[in-house]
Amino acid sequence: MVFLGNNNHFMQQSRVLGFLVFSFLAVPSLVVPHGPAYDHTAYTECKAQPEEPLYKGGVLKDQIPHKIALSTYSHGLILSLHNASEGIYSFSTWVKIDGVESTMVTASLSTNDNTIDCVGNVLAKHGCWSFLKGGFVLNAPSKSSAINFKSSASKNIDVAVASTSLQRFTETQWRKGQHHMIDRVRKRAAMIHVTDSHGQAVKNAKIRIEQMSKSFPFGSAIASTILGNQAYQKWFLERFNAAVFENELKWYATEPEQGKINYSISDKMLEFVQANRIVARGHNIFWEDPRYNPGWVKNLTGAALKSAVNARIQSLMNKYKEQFIHWDVSNEMLHFDFYEQELGPDASLQFYLTAHKSDPLATLFLNEYNVVETCSDSNSTADTYIARIKELKHKGVSMNGIGLEGHFSKPNLPLMRAILDKLATLRLPIWLTEVDISNKFDQKTQATYLDQVLREGFSHPAVDGIMLWTALHSYGCYQMCLTDNNLKNLPAGDVVDRLLRSWRTGNLRGQSDGQGAYSFVGFFGEYKVSVQYGNRTANSTFSLCPGDETKYVIVQV
Repeated sequence: MVFLGNNNHFMQQSRVLGFLVFSFLAVPSLVVPHGPAYDHTAYTECKAQPEEPLYKGGVLKDQIPHKIALSTYSHGLILSLHNASEGIYSFSTWVKIDGVESTMVTASLSTNDNTIDCVGNVLAKHGCWSFLKGGFVLNAPSKSSAINFKSSASKNIDVAVASTSLQRFTETQWRKGQHHMIDRVRKRAAMIHVTDSHGQAVKNAKIRIEQMSKSFPFGSAIASTILGNQAYQKWFLERFNAAVFENELKWYATEPEQGKINYSISDKMLEFVQANRIVARGHNIFWEDPRYNPGWVKNLTGAALKSAVNARIQSLMNKYKEQFIHWDVSNEMLHFDFYEQELGPDASLQFYLTAHKSDPLATLFLNEYNVVETCSDSNSTADTYIARIKELKHKGVSMNGIGLEGHFSKPNLPLMRAILDKLATLRLPIWLTEVDISNKFDQKTQATYLDQVLREGFSHPAVDGIMLWTALHSYGCYQMCLTDNNLKNLPAGDVVDRLLRSWRTGNLRGQSDGQGAYSFVGFFGEYKVSVQYGNRTANSTFSLCPGDETKYVIVQV
């Protein structure tokens, strides 16, 4: 533990030095050759004492600060790393503050030739220890790099840090860790037992197993452009089992003029997805950004606006009750507050309560951007998101889902994972709801980054579904397309196809052993098994669902 105070002696030193330096040697030899297991541990509560450091400190294990210069915290703290190897670094520490009730403590990284403005942050509170978890990637060795800590406080404060940890992974170790987690959280062992009519084991029976559908929701946004376009529909259905309407349910689309409500387009889109057993998310009931509300709504105030929003939610929810698995109720409410400004601080709360009452089986989501993509956006840090979720639950919202839009620039994978770890402490459904990669990159780079994000999302045990934001229009897509207008795959589309193939159990063939058994490990979903023995055949179906025990299926021939 290192403590920074603001007594006169420390303040006198700070005027000269202007910063606080912790110098450690990052020793690559501390990394186990086959790689350490990633630790998903995270904390959101403020604790009386810090927990032990993750990985026993990692590459900082047994290292003692050998140079300390003290200053006011407003000038920042620096943890210096010398001779750091390239790799993927998971970073964590505990922070305690004094002098303000709370402040955002942000860690950034500077190297010889690069700066990342946020590699982790925490909303630290007075009088207890708060957990900061993040990470960064070094693409080349760095003789001198530093993790810089800064506070959002406008005054001098005291801070203590403890249980600091920095664990390095090679790219190969990180990828192997993803595969390991996929095997653990997306698959299950199954055993087929073949018997005769007397219950006796049948050996050497021919067995064929086919996965008919997958249970993990992986989908994309669609637009009205899919209606009547059989080629686009075929392409979509060959890949996805979930959908979200890009704009067609939004208020400006269904009621562009007050009182003239038209659900004809969304009705046809819903008919398409339901006819093909595609689950759909409801996006969205309200959008807090005033730019994306109908023009006539922005001109309303007071009772007139309240009447309009009541009519909107009742109309939409009555129309589509039990048709959508989710509803994004008050979209992007961490960044914008149009309705709360106009109708009072509990306006969004009332939206959630009304939506739940109207459709109690739908999961209600807080959908937001820049939560998992970065920690640089002070409006939507993990702690800010968690605080808003807890506020809604405290005020009576009984069903919540965590919606992370996922509009990525260059992804920081260890930071993404750390944020997911922290959000997972809420034990709520987590979906990546609008995944794409910025079009400031070329198509090949977009594909590379998309591959990274999708692998990270699918391998994280707390993620329950992934939606791409790739609805196809004549002009292209919002940021990233999977195909051209002739439905020929672009590099991002090749990534999706490759991953979907690898996340599906291929057709299996084998035969029963001496005990009449055949075993395999498969992805969750629905399966068909065919058994042939002599001139006898039998078919059966079964489901592989999450569970620790082997799934046993008995087939009689």
